[in-house]
This record gives sequence, C-alpha cells and structure tokens, in this order.
Amino acid sequence: MLHITFSEQDIADLRYERYHHPHPRVQMKMEALLLKSRNLPHHEIAACVGVSGPTLRAYFRAYLAGGIAALREVHFYQPISDLEHHRSTIEAYFTHHPPANAAQAAAVIEELTGIKRSPTQIRIFMKKIGLKRLKTYAIPAKFDHDAQEAFKKTNSNHA
Repeated sequence: MLHITFSEQDIADLRYERYHHPHPRVQMKMEALLLKSRNLPHHEIAACVGVSGPTLRAYFRAYLAGGIAALREVHFYQPISDLEHHRSTIEAYFTHHPPANAAQAAAVIEELTGIKRSPTQIRIFMKKIGLKRLKTYAIPAKFDHDAQEAFKKTNSNHA
C-alpha cells in the first residue's frame, strides 16, 4: 500500500477539482485521491471511483511524481492521418479545382500525394479541413429561354 501524506491545501484543491474540473476523467482522479486522503483501503477506493487497481495506483504515482498538476493532465492517443502532412497542398488544389464527388477527390489526392484512401475517408478528411462538396443540379433539357421570358412578362402584368 502506498503511503501518501496530503497537505491541507492539497485536500482543499482535491475537494474543489473533483466537481469543478471540466474533464470527468480528472474529476475521477481527484475523487480517488480525496478518498485516499481519508485512509480508505485501495480496493474500496477503486470500487467507489470505478477503476481497476493498477489504474488507481497509476493515479497515486502521478500525484507523487507531480502533485495535483500531474492529475490534471489527460493524455489520449489521437492518431494523425497521413493526409494531414499534405493538407496545405490538398486544400490549395481543391480551392481552385473543387472535385465533383469523393471518388474524383480520392483520385486527385492519390495523384498529388501518392496516398490512396477510400471515398468515405476522403469525405471525412475534406469535411475536417473545411471543404464542402459541390452540389450541382442539372438544367432541364427542354428549357426555352425566350418562352420563359415571354411567360414572365405576360404573368407579371396581371399580378
């Protein structure tokens, strides 16, 4: 069992942070340390907080290593797409030559960068960098401009 001594200031900070910190994982850490300051056994703390024993010991070691500031840190693995390295090139190209669909965008990105991705992944990437697909609509095949103008003139006079 790890023996940790808490100062009054640390206990006050733990009490405040367990409800007021914006991240719920940090709130859990603060709750665990606050229960530890009450000298509860580790298995009871783990059951109250809802974490495993090794996770609880990791919280305690983080506190011993860096204090409350170390408990406030949250590290999650966030993979970075290979396309992010070519973001400026792709963005510049698509600003001047917007693709008609995701398949065309995938082909252009493969040509520009050598990275092949599915149209679904290309849609997600394009949305993330702020590019939108063009919504093009077809003009009716039998459109007669002169007839439309004549219709507008005759109907606007009666309205």
